[in-house]
Amino acid sequence: MDQKKGKVIFIGAGPGDPELITIKAYHYLQMADIVLADRLVSPELLKKYIPSTTKVLLVGKQCRKGASTPQETINEMLIFHALQGKLVVRLKGGDVSVFSNILDELEILVKHQLTYEIVPGITAALGAAAYAGIPLTARGYATSVRWLTSYHNDLITLEEWKELSMTDDTLVFYMSGETVLQVVRQLTQHQIAENKLLDNLEQDTTPHQRVHIYNLYEFEKKFSGNITSPALLIIGKVVALHHQFKWIKEEKRHIGYFDDMQGMLLEAKPSNAINLLTA
Repeated sequence: MDQKKGKVIFIGAGPGDPELITIKAYHYLQMADIVLADRLVSPELLKKYIPSTTKVLLVGKQCRKGASTPQETINEMLIFHALQGKLVVRLKGGDVSVFSNILDELEILVKHQLTYEIVPGITAALGAAAYAGIPLTARGYATSVRWLTSYHNDLITLEEWKELSMTDDTLVFYMSGETVLQVVRQLTQHQIAENKLLDNLEQDTTPHQRVHIYNLYEFEKKFSGNITSPALLIIGKVVALHHQFKWIKEEKRHIGYFDDMQGMLLEAKPSNAINLLTA
């Protein structure tokens, strides 16, 4: 008789604050046999909300900086453990469906006829805006918000940049910390209105959150060139509301919150998963 197949639960861990997970996510973390966690998951969440008897594997991506676990290896680990009859939690930062590799992982599960659930989480745009006191669609400022990414230059055409410069929508750029200068140049070259500001939010919702407000036309003169990942860009008239509605006092120390992951006694061993799959 074939061994009973397990199940994979995709969970959005939120943008940083460990308390920004849902009750449903918490219950699944308590029941999981194994958790495959991305880099941008709060170390405190892993320590507090997952039983010490649960195996946790760190399979995070490093955004071209440092070691990363290949997507193919993550897929293999999901399949291997689910075929062993285990309840597998795939824990991703933010929300699992917003700028995430969930498509690759869903496809491999469907291919192997494995069951799964998707538990949504608070995506970075919502967490960052809330913790910076910026209502993304404040009445009289913006009626829509757009979530975009521009981590390399050809993702957005010149015609699209022109339209983005003219719209009154609030613009939120994910994964664009390394291309922030190109984003600003494109918007200013296409004459974005001067009353629209840029907010560069670093490590939002964590104890090391930093908010940097810029006039887009003065950005290049004032920008230091250093951005601590993860970072999010919010652009629009609503950014000016931060000064009135900010509610978090920023800490003076400026370190990488998610770098604390390196100090945890957790280790991803993707090579073991590959060996087991091919044994």
